[in-house]
Formats: sequence, structure tokens, C-alpha cells
Amino acid sequence: MDPFSRTRLLLGSYAMEKLNNARVAVFGLGGVGGYVVEALARSGVGALDLIDHDTISPTNINRQILATVDTVGIGKAEAAKQRVLSINPQIKVNAIQKFYGPDTADEFDFSQYDYVVDAIDTVTGKLALVTAAQAAGTPIISSMGTGNKLDPTRFQIADISKTSVCPLARIMRKECAKRGIQHLKVLYSTEDPVPSDPSALTDEELPEGRRALPGSVAFVPSVAGLIIAGEVIKDMTSE
Repeated sequence: MDPFSRTRLLLGSYAMEKLNNARVAVFGLGGVGGYVVEALARSGVGALDLIDHDTISPTNINRQILATVDTVGIGKAEAAKQRVLSINPQIKVNAIQKFYGPDTADEFDFSQYDYVVDAIDTVTGKLALVTAAQAAGTPIISSMGTGNKLDPTRFQIADISKTSVCPLARIMRKECAKRGIQHLKVLYSTEDPVPSDPSALTDEELPEGRRALPGSVAFVPSVAGLIIAGEVIKDMTSE
């Protein structure tokens, strides 16, 4: 029996064929990116490139679908590959444990992708990713900040020029304008960041050199990832 038959009932056979023939790259496999990968795999996308330099830690368990007690210490890219293949063994999966930024951008050929998802944390990496994808003519969607948020109903999809409230989106608007990037599809939240309580963490729980960390919960980045995956599926099947 076809595991994607229920999806085909809504999207149709032609759309499912397009998804099966599509190759999508997901950069960043944390709270947002992990759920993007999950939904793309369960939607019938035929090939996935999964890029992240990090390994799973116990502090990821509260919000990242790839993080369990059994995957702690495993590279996120490899953990994502294993999970994807357990969902659909027919998917072509390329797991790349690498930090994406200006120094590594030349190692990727963006013309081979049908869609790119930006779920990485750094502004320099995001800008390099957007620049490379747009230069190759490859559609891209970029996730803005999901930390210190508690209301998943406040997420919106918009062009970067139309965003508000989100501090990361504010920085990206400015930097995109500097680089002549006129349009960028993003997911962002209109919720004001919720102040976190530094006293809730012990000194041992703070990474060296950090005085604070953004707070995050299970039900916010997951929703962001699923919304982004929905946009990718919609865009790839709407032509």
C-alpha cells in the first residue's frame, strides 16, 4: 500500500510525482529545521540534502524532534538521515555535517536544488545562503527568530520587507537592503519576545562565555517548521 495515498487524495497524482522528483536542501536541523525535514519526508519529497554541523545535546530534547536520549551525541545531519529513511527508505538522503557560512558557500551547488530552506541561526550564514540561492535562481524560504516566543498562532509568511516586531527580521531587512536583495520569503512572528529568566539556569548550564540563552518550548519552533514545510510543498506543486 502506498504510504502517501492520503496525501495524494488532496494533492493529486501529478503533484505527488513532482514531489517525488524534487530535491530540497534544509540548512539547519534544530527546532525548526527538524520539523521541516519531518514534514517533507512524510509528504513524499524524493531527495533531501540535510546540512548541520552540530551534534544533539540533552538540552535539545525539549523542542527538537531529532533529539531523544538515544540520539544524544549523534550529529544532527546523520540523525536526520536515519529518521528520514525510517519514514521512507526510498528517499535519497545526503547528510552533510558542515557549518554553512561565507567560507563554505562555494562547496554547494544551489542549481541542483528545487527548493532551499534556511533554518540556521547566524545572520552571516543566512545572508550567504540567500545570496547563493537567489544567484542560482532557486526558491528559498528563511526562518526568522523563534526563541523567547510562546504563541505559535502569531507566525506569518511574508516578504522580508513586510515584516515587523521580530528582532532578527529587522536585522535581515537592513542587511538584505544593503546587498540589493529585494525580495525574500520568510516566516516570522509578530509576538514580542518574552523575557527569559537567567536565574532559571545554573552556571553549569550556561555555555562558557554566555550570560544568557534564549528560551524555547516544544510547541513554537515545531509549528514554525511545519508551516515552512507547507509553504515548500505548496510552492513546488502549484506550478
